[in-house]
Amino acid sequence: MASAMPQAEIGVEKAYPRYIEFPDGDGNTHQVDLEAEPNYELLAEIQRNPANNRYILFTRKNPQDGQILMMNDADSIRKSNFNPHVPTIVIAHGWLSNQNTNINPTIRDAYLSIRDVNVIVLDWRRLARLDYATAVRGVPAVGRGLGQFIKFLVQTTWASLNDFHLVGFSLGAHLVGNAGRELGGQVARITGLDPAGPLWNYNSNRLRPTDGVYVEAIHTDGGLTGLGIGSAVADADFFPNGGNSQPGCLTSICDNNRAWALFAATVTHNHLVGNLCNRNLSITFNNCRGRELHMGNGDLRKTGEGKYRVSTGRRYPY
Repeated sequence: MASAMPQAEIGVEKAYPRYIEFPDGDGNTHQVDLEAEPNYELLAEIQRNPANNRYILFTRKNPQDGQILMMNDADSIRKSNFNPHVPTIVIAHGWLSNQNTNINPTIRDAYLSIRDVNVIVLDWRRLARLDYATAVRGVPAVGRGLGQFIKFLVQTTWASLNDFHLVGFSLGAHLVGNAGRELGGQVARITGLDPAGPLWNYNSNRLRPTDGVYVEAIHTDGGLTGLGIGSAVADADFFPNGGNSQPGCLTSICDNNRAWALFAATVTHNHLVGNLCNRNLSITFNNCRGRELHMGNGDLRKTGEGKYRVSTGRRYPY
């Protein structure tokens, strides 16, 4: 069962040791040196070509066979199934992951099962497959590249930023924040799924409330040694089961991944409701009694602010 360790550190900034264990998209752990020398040559190249990533479109017409959309190639967009008249969801994976990592098909299928939407999976493996210290420093540039791609997509199709929802997991949460910043904070909604903590606590490039019209974060592994940032970074920050240990999880990897699993479940069911908390200890001890706000879901017109405690079950749909 989930750990009963003290969680009073939830909701505040924290420090990390130099060496930590961090998972890849397949759940394998890797030792990370947070003080490692980054690959500055690659970072310089990414700065020069921030939009050089893969954008794969899925719709109800092609729910599993993705179509490649190309930056500065209008024909790749016009000849695709992209529909500017329906919502567009962009998904960004985390470290050592790619377009096939579980988060992408899980969230994609949840959306396509309930409505007609465009789902664009950002594959940024070119940077994400490198060491963690390098990946962290390249995230802002890749985020700007995503923002530039969305600008091109909007210019080509006359889609509206009011219909865009950017969803990112771990490092991808900060990535989509930077994409929203590139778009002047005008994208309708941004959701950060357990935004990464190591090297982000005092990082000015991390996810911010001003990155979109409405910015939401779901924290599932934000404890003292957790992989998530644990502190409030959005308009509305949700802390399922206290934001640290999740029911049915025995490892930090499970706690971390539960963020995208919970989000996908709320897209389908919209059933998890949080209560506003007036202090951080209320999150830990589950005595938040403030106003209610649904966590997650696909509502592009959603609004809210504050910190919320949510209680969930152990198994899908939680």
